[in-house]
Amino acid sequence: MKQRTLIGLIAASLVAVSCGEARQPVDYVNPYIGNISHILVPTFPTVHLPNSMLRIYPERADYTSEYLKGLPVIVTNHRERSAFSLYPSTSEITASDTLLSYDNEHITPYSYDVVLEDGAIRARYAVSHQSAIYELTSSCPINLALESGNGETGFDAKGAWGIETVSGATKAYVYMQTSPAPSSEQMLDGNRCVMGFDSGKVTVRYGISYISVAQAKANLQREIHDFDIDALETRGRDIWNETLGRIKVKGGTEDQKTVFYTSYYRTFERPICMSEDGRYWSPFDETVHEDGGVPFYNDDWLWDTYLAAHPLRVIMNRELEENILRSFLLMAEQSGTGWLPTFPEVSGDTRRMNCNHTIASFADAIAKGLDVDVKAACEASYRTLTEKTLAPWSGKPAGELDRFYWKNGYVAALRPGEEETDPVVDSWEKRQPVAVSLGTAYDCWCMANIAKAAGEDSLEAFFGRNAMNYRILFNPETHFFHPKDASGAFIEDIDYDFPGGLGAREYYDENNAWIFRWNVLHNIDDLIALMGGDEAFCDGLDRMFARPLGRGKYAFYAKLPDHTGNVGQFSMANEPAMHIPYLYDYAGQPWKTQKRIRQMLDTWFRNDLMGVPGDEDGGGLTPFVVFSSLGFYPVTPGKAEYAIGSPIFEESSIQLPDGKVFRIIAESASRENKYIASATLNGKELTSPFISHEDIMSGGTLILKMTDTPQKDALTSKIQTRR
Repeated sequence: MKQRTLIGLIAASLVAVSCGEARQPVDYVNPYIGNISHILVPTFPTVHLPNSMLRIYPERADYTSEYLKGLPVIVTNHRERSAFSLYPSTSEITASDTLLSYDNEHITPYSYDVVLEDGAIRARYAVSHQSAIYELTSSCPINLALESGNGETGFDAKGAWGIETVSGATKAYVYMQTSPAPSSEQMLDGNRCVMGFDSGKVTVRYGISYISVAQAKANLQREIHDFDIDALETRGRDIWNETLGRIKVKGGTEDQKTVFYTSYYRTFERPICMSEDGRYWSPFDETVHEDGGVPFYNDDWLWDTYLAAHPLRVIMNRELEENILRSFLLMAEQSGTGWLPTFPEVSGDTRRMNCNHTIASFADAIAKGLDVDVKAACEASYRTLTEKTLAPWSGKPAGELDRFYWKNGYVAALRPGEEETDPVVDSWEKRQPVAVSLGTAYDCWCMANIAKAAGEDSLEAFFGRNAMNYRILFNPETHFFHPKDASGAFIEDIDYDFPGGLGAREYYDENNAWIFRWNVLHNIDDLIALMGGDEAFCDGLDRMFARPLGRGKYAFYAKLPDHTGNVGQFSMANEPAMHIPYLYDYAGQPWKTQKRIRQMLDTWFRNDLMGVPGDEDGGGLTPFVVFSSLGFYPVTPGKAEYAIGSPIFEESSIQLPDGKVFRIIAESASRENKYIASATLNGKELTSPFISHEDIMSGGTLILKMTDTPQKDALTSKIQTRR
């Protein structure tokens, strides 16, 4: 309890607000939420401006770490270490100095403040898009080292510079200047340059680049013209307030507002704008390009973000989403393969996870009327699906596994003890045959819609047929998706709770069979029919939420470390499960969606250090909180519709890009009043639990009357926008 109170105080005191002044959206952001993980990677307290190239967070394992590995300069990839470090000291600096003790740390989205070395030095930080300022103060003269862990540093007549190899041909560059100028300079081991000062106050301004040291210097000179850290901090605060303030909420608790705005802030961590003065470094062909006046974006994990982060951007900033999608097409072109990326990073496409869900983001944008090069998207999507292997974590050309898939409609599974013979299959990640088969069926549906928009009738028909391939693995006896071997026989002896090796990768991926049972995003009506109708479908959902782990937590999570945030066998911690609580809407029991959404938000997303249930993935998980807190969710990217849940706030307003406003009014909403008794949209009665994308983008008002008792006759109409 003391820890939670402390973190609440930190969040409330990040920025001094004068007595009586209302808190602004950025004042609710608590970057420390989730900075202790339940099992895997924590959610780092990132300092940056929205979708900007320069990001930092304290370089340490998590909130409990005793030391900092220097002061961070730039985080190059989400969850990676800092390229370069700064080491301030009031003593002589040696090559072996690597750690800093710290205390009284405060972080906002735009600033960092920490006391180092048992009170000897205070460091303040404020950030711009490609440059930043550190201010160091002490009662003694300060020494300062700039270190490159995998490169070199040095001096010129007016400052210090550094070069660091990130990965492959990608390099990060930094150029920094100080006020006052250093009284001494020396090199240690080639990768650490040390500056000595006669003063106990040193201000450091620096620029970063992926192009060159000269460009880093130019970025600094373009963005920061003095050493005024207060002005830079104010500018950053204003940018975040304007950005976060596009969604305004009333009602709810202070903690709920903190979780909401912190989640919204998380959605801007990636992708990042890599354009620098009209040029950008592309790791996809290892060349510097002119951007033609259109920013280039990179660093996006599509397996996670296609589900909610991209759809949220489609609503909030369609121009940004259009530029991101254009960047994906450029990546396909520059790679030489014509294949869309899956996990594009500043060092290239790492091809992590499975399937090709960048295709889904194109289908979603096209369905919702964005300006997309449909012909180019169609060609790139087609080549990606048919020329690159479907094997997880691989960027190799299609092979035998793929020929089998396109002939038979599923990825063949190995039987227990059967040896892997396909060289494209990763020995750790396995085939993941059910996950890949279901995910590819959805990608085929997205591809068919893109082909339709492009006027490619034969492609639309071909991929439309393959979009039904999920049926091949549906076992009518068990109503689960089972793997099949190469002969077409089901592998039936499946432990649905605990299947197929570490991370369930021999059959599924990171999640068990209960989660993948519902992984037919594009044809939920057919899935309901396969399961025996509405009642049987909802009964299956109920049993998943009620079913215990079946073993001790230490055993369950040792095998399924991503399958956390449990309510029964449901996992709130992993992105493929985010749509599942909304599925009751499709089967005539929307009050259960309303109950489950509130349960998930209250249980697993909280204003404390462990308030994120799994790997946040830089904006992969938290858009679920944003949408669900507002009261609706994009269950199927590629369809211009949203399922209604249970809004937290009594009133929410979304400022749309064209000046229109969409409002959600949830009369009497509270923790208890989570059920919808009736609804109107722009004054007309709403009888189904769905609204269209056009409903939102046209502006208007959705009014929901809330109550504390399930209303089993409300929003149950079968005449629904989705049909």
